[in-house]
Amino acid sequence: MPGPRDLISGLRRAMAAVEAHAGGVYLWDPESSALRMAVLVGMPPDLLHAWYAVSPDTALPVPDAIRTGGLIWVPDSAGVARSYPRIALVLPYDVSIGSYPIGDRGAVHGALFVIGRARQTPEVPEGAVRALDGAARELARVLESARESGAPIVPPKTPLIPDQPHSSRTPVAGFTEMVERLPQGLCALDTNGRFTVVSETASELLEAPSGALLGRTPWAALPWLNDPAYEDRYRATVFSRVPSHFVALHPPDRWLSFRLYPDDTGVTVVITPTEVDWTDAGAESGEDAPRSPTRAGFLYHVLHLASALTEAAGVTDVVRIVAEEIMPTFGASALALFGHDQRRQRLLLLGQRGFDPDFLELLDESASRTRAPVARTTVTGVPGFFRSAGNLRSAYPDPGVHIQDGLEGWAFLPLVASGRTTGTCVLAFTDQHTFSVQERGVLTALGGLIAQALERARLYDFKLGLAHGLQDALLPRWTPRVRGLSVATRYLPGTDGMDIGGDFYDLIPLGGNAGAAIGDVQGHNVSAAALMGQLRTALLAYATTSDEGPGAVLRRVNQLLCLMESELFASCLYLCLDPATGRVSMANAGHPSPVLADDSGGRVLPAPDGLLLGIDAEADYSESEFTLHPGATLALYTDGLVESPGVDLERAQQDLADRLAETSRRPIDEVVDELTRAALSETHRRDDIALMVLRTENWGAAPARARTPPRDSR
Repeated sequence: MPGPRDLISGLRRAMAAVEAHAGGVYLWDPESSALRMAVLVGMPPDLLHAWYAVSPDTALPVPDAIRTGGLIWVPDSAGVARSYPRIALVLPYDVSIGSYPIGDRGAVHGALFVIGRARQTPEVPEGAVRALDGAARELARVLESARESGAPIVPPKTPLIPDQPHSSRTPVAGFTEMVERLPQGLCALDTNGRFTVVSETASELLEAPSGALLGRTPWAALPWLNDPAYEDRYRATVFSRVPSHFVALHPPDRWLSFRLYPDDTGVTVVITPTEVDWTDAGAESGEDAPRSPTRAGFLYHVLHLASALTEAAGVTDVVRIVAEEIMPTFGASALALFGHDQRRQRLLLLGQRGFDPDFLELLDESASRTRAPVARTTVTGVPGFFRSAGNLRSAYPDPGVHIQDGLEGWAFLPLVASGRTTGTCVLAFTDQHTFSVQERGVLTALGGLIAQALERARLYDFKLGLAHGLQDALLPRWTPRVRGLSVATRYLPGTDGMDIGGDFYDLIPLGGNAGAAIGDVQGHNVSAAALMGQLRTALLAYATTSDEGPGAVLRRVNQLLCLMESELFASCLYLCLDPATGRVSMANAGHPSPVLADDSGGRVLPAPDGLLLGIDAEADYSESEFTLHPGATLALYTDGLVESPGVDLERAQQDLADRLAETSRRPIDEVVDELTRAALSETHRRDDIALMVLRTENWGAAPARARTPPRDSR
């Protein structure tokens, strides 16, 4: 019966075409409509466990090859980090990656991928591409044949891992004796990291019998090698097929050197005692001592940064979080983020930490020059890593390129989002800094993470500015003068979402009288704000063009709102006031009752019951009347000022009336400040707050024009 094993021959042909040492085949999964890995050759399966199944919309080489219908080729780790940061974060090894669709005669069955050593040239030779295409067609024919036979090849839940090819060479007589004459210990690991051969010398150096090692991994069999840095070095060797070296301390005081030599069947390890104290020697020798941040440490900070960036609301937040997370992790002394202003075609400094202000002015001026490292990184999307200031100066000898004194190591990371470079992140180090392959890969991938956060933050800042502009345009810009009446208002937007809502207030001059309105449209979004603007306009129009009372005005506004067929409802309280006599008539459409403070103290005024606006076009709104004596203070407000989870509404309203009574003798601006003080101190306000305070004065008093503060006050 046909199965994934029948695909191995074609896959090996594809690997040979581009001199790859590993590869796999993805096929469409009929159950989930995802791409599932059917075969994996040449590497441990746990390295790619996260990608056993991938969505066709995911930004990975295999889906991209299917979408484009051609070869996807990334020649080295820098290219992987730029184009596929998700891969670089998990597998920051210096390799080339390619993918090619599997199809023939227009039918696409999936795609193959190959992994090889990093290449110096960005292109694949034409002959290799033809060979790759031939291998893909061979795989397509196998799949077509299986389908026509009635037994299509379905990808398994976990990919098929074929047996590793064994050497056909006959061991040389006396080989064991020859090996044991060497002062070094020799051992072999398979592609899963398990010991398969351990020489007697290696057993003595490791101080463990071979029987306790065979079939186990070094980090499981030897506690002093149980460090993610050592396992990661082995993984890098297997993945990239490049020999590597590390040094480990065998307790209590013996250092051992491990050199790893890979091939398709596993890794040969040469173990040598060394007299060098590697606690201090790493920086001098250029070797990577295990004291440097481990792979697990990098991943921890990457995940922590990703988690922290989800909470960033604006660009300022992104700059702060990136500085707090990246600088300590990599030992950087300074950081700057530049964004690309496409309209003006120049780079703008978004934020920085640790640079001298005078230097930043020079850096900002030179950033737009294509010969400067910041601009070059943004234009080309290629990162730049410089061990010292001398290296940077050699690469950029233009005298217009400035380098701050006292900084040696430099990294210029392209900020890539949605396939385009949107800016550059600059890291600088006080000391010379050697960037390992893993560190370069992680830093470049972090550039993509930062770029995406900045894109979201810029969009948020834009929407927030748009929301504030809309809110300012819809609310009154100033409060009219009415003789005998002092007025103060406040508007506090909610802190969740877009900081925009449907609360509104208005003071309407009606000859010698005044109309006062307070309302709240359901919701906290642009739709609520837009309906609020329409509602406020309608109220102004009906109130100023007729002699009818508050009930009739609300009835007309309700009819209009019902005709508009909006899905949102609104509450509104509207009153007409004669400052000369203090007589007030009031109608209410489902809004909280006002509170009054006079010589009798503070109390909640009973308001007529009325249906919310926008529900029933035939609804009527009754009126009630009361008198405001000279010096009395009346507060109209929306529910955000008094409602909170677990708090009794009637008790909260009475508390508001008591606070109004306590402050009613103060200047009216101080009254509104006191009533909103608690709300301003809240970190998260789930609702908007609108407040209007009216105070009757002697009829002969000059009208007091109220101060209306900025709408975005917190």
